Amino acid sequence: MIATRPLRQPGLTQPGLTQSGLTQPASSYPAAVQAALAYGEVITQIQPPSSRAGAAVTATMQVPLSRPALWNQLTNYPRWTQFFPDITHSEVLAIPSRHRTVLRQAARKSFLLLTMAVEIQLQVDEIPQESIRFSMLDGGNSFRDFAAVLEFKSLSVPETAPETAPEQTTPWGMTLQPGTITGTIISYTVQATPTLPLPQSLLEQAMKFDLPQNMRHLRRMVLS
Repeated sequence: MIATRPLRQPGLTQPGLTQSGLTQPASSYPAAVQAALAYGEVITQIQPPSSRAGAAVTATMQVPLSRPALWNQLTNYPRWTQFFPDITHSEVLAIPSRHRTVLRQAARKSFLLLTMAVEIQLQVDEIPQESIRFSMLDGGNSFRDFAAVLEFKSLSVPETAPETAPEQTTPWGMTLQPGTITGTIISYTVQATPTLPLPQSLLEQAMKFDLPQNMRHLRRMVLS
C-alpha cells in the first residue's frame, strides 16, 4: 500500500521533461527519422535526469491513427493495464477538474534478477490532443522521484521515396504507397528515481530496453 504521508504538490514543469527528444513538428524531422518512424521503428533517446541517482528516457513512434482517436484511447486510464504489460492496476481516484485526474497505479517490474512490486499515486494534467503529464503525488516505498509525459504530434509528410518505388508494408499491416503518410507521432518520456539504489547507467539501460517494448505493445493494443 502507499505510505500515508502528506501528498506533495507537483509542479507542471518537471526537470528533464520540458522537452522530449523529438517534439518538433513532424515535417521538420530528418528524412531518415521520418522513414524509420513510418516503418515502425521506435526511436529512443536518453534525457538529462532530475537527480544524480535517477534516469530519464524518451521513446518516440508513429501510430497510424488520428490524434483524436489515439487521445480517446489513452485517456481511458483504467485501460492502461492493457496498454502497458507491467501495469497491474490503474484506478482513477478523483477528477478535481476537467483536465486533471488523480490516479493510483501498481506495476511489477523485473530488473536483473529482481522482480519488484511498485505502487504510485499520480496527478495527471491534460492538454487535449497535445500532452498528458504525470506528476508524482506519492511514491510510497517505490520512488523518490517520478514524472512522465506523453506528447502527440500529427504526421502528414511527403514520403521521400520516388514515385516509382514499390509499395511497402508496415509492421502493423498497413500498405504505404509513395505519396503521403498520415498518422500520429507519440513521444513518451519517463523520468524516475527509485528508492532502491541502482547505478544510473544500469537504470538508463534498463529503461532504454523496456520503454520501446512497452511502446510497441501499446501500438498493437490501440490498433487491435
